[in-house]
Amino acid sequence: MSAPHVISLGCRLNLAESESIRALLGESDTVVVNSCAVTNEAVKQTRQAIRRARRERPGAQLVVTGCAAQIDPASFAAMPEVDRVIGNADKLAPQAWAAAEPVVVRDVMALGETAPHLAAAFSTHARAFVEVQNGCDHRCTFCAIPFGRGNSRSVPAGAVIERIAMLAESHAEVVLTGVDLTSYGHDLPGAPDLGSLVERVLKHVPRLSRLRLSSLDGIEIDDRLFALLTQEPRVMPHVHLSLQAGDDLILKRMKRRHSRAQSVALVARLKAARSDIAIGADLIAGFPTEDETMFANSVALIDDCDIVHAHVFPYSPRTGTPAARMPQLKPALVRERAATLRAKAAARRSAWLESLVGSEQRILVERPGDRGHAPNFAEVRLERQEVGSIVQVQVRGVVDGVLHATSSGALERAA
Repeated sequence: MSAPHVISLGCRLNLAESESIRALLGESDTVVVNSCAVTNEAVKQTRQAIRRARRERPGAQLVVTGCAAQIDPASFAAMPEVDRVIGNADKLAPQAWAAAEPVVVRDVMALGETAPHLAAAFSTHARAFVEVQNGCDHRCTFCAIPFGRGNSRSVPAGAVIERIAMLAESHAEVVLTGVDLTSYGHDLPGAPDLGSLVERVLKHVPRLSRLRLSSLDGIEIDDRLFALLTQEPRVMPHVHLSLQAGDDLILKRMKRRHSRAQSVALVARLKAARSDIAIGADLIAGFPTEDETMFANSVALIDDCDIVHAHVFPYSPRTGTPAARMPQLKPALVRERAATLRAKAAARRSAWLESLVGSEQRILVERPGDRGHAPNFAEVRLERQEVGSIVQVQVRGVVDGVLHATSSGALERAA
């Protein structure tokens, strides 16, 4: 019997859930495409992955799950390559994988809880991803993800700590993931927040060397979380913000809850309190009604917020979203603006990487053993080391956007 093959597209939450799916399937001749629906391009890539998987494993059962499958199950069920479609509401339920129905898709909005359904170990990754939150209660005008993930729901801290304590036996770094991570806890008894969860994880899992947070909504970073991001050495100095745009009118039309000035001020405070913090951000190019001045404000935001890990998305009209009904820009202009944003981001990143030459960094060694990431999430190439170890290195140079370094010996091992 062949081992299952899980293809994970999109966010880190999907990556975490893909590990759970792999564990659920055991030994089976199954290919799973865990899809993404954040943009039309992501849906296109899902379809390409399905066709490629069928060519490579012609005799396997091919199952599509994830956000794209949840939002539009009929279109995937109609693909000749696909045997089954399982929605997000059931993708981590063993009974769904054991069932015979070709389409298992329930109303994701009816879900009232989530859980850290993770495999016992992440065999192919030096870091582990732990789902602590799912869904989103906000309705940004461009976003279809709430229709794929449902409303916001959180995992109780006790279950999170138990899972991380197990993973810390074999992993030096854990990443907390969620669709809207900073909304964590509002639905739990006592309404704990993300900062309190982080505090409890650090207190009750002293063995954990590194804790990293996935994308944060800056408007939700309160004093407690700010202090942890800037003062706690086991919390990695890497803050990825859901900024989306750098113009106030576009932010308002996106139905975002922050202003440009608030984003700039937050980054200034973060870097003043912890100078080695690296800022990442999601940015959308070519949002409906965006004129040249509005776009220039987004370009300038890369310097104003010192964004060195930029995820740039050309705007993609998603069916059923308010932004899809707004006056659209021409696709060629959207692509052009995305390219401009990416070029600006690449220049900022390049200058940042050059500034790290000569510095000492603690690298988590990842597969195949000669690459890893610094605490600030810069990618580093070094001589081959044991996967999962944390190695002290000195950065010697930059080649093709990757730091090259020499080590002075392993500091820690995950197990």
